[in-house]
Amino acid sequence: MAGSPSYPELPRNSNDDELELNKDLERIIENVENISVQLTWMAYDMVALRTSPELGASMRKLEEAYRRCRAVVSLKCWSDLFNLLN
Repeated sequence: MAGSPSYPELPRNSNDDELELNKDLERIIENVENISVQLTWMAYDMVALRTSPELGASMRKLEEAYRRCRAVVSLKCWSDLFNLLN
């Protein structure tokens, strides 16, 4: 056709280049999905805290109880391991 624009021929990529590109794109998509999930939880937390301010205090208490519990369990595990080695 006389009036149709001609498109330049795209260079052919090797299979290795295509595989590498696919891996890069999958990695980028996974990172974007993770960011999306984090943003969703942040928005949920903001709504929950604005709706119920005492929730923040409850969450801090729960986190502190978790840290204490984790420290005790960790200490017990190390103690048991040390006793097994001796």
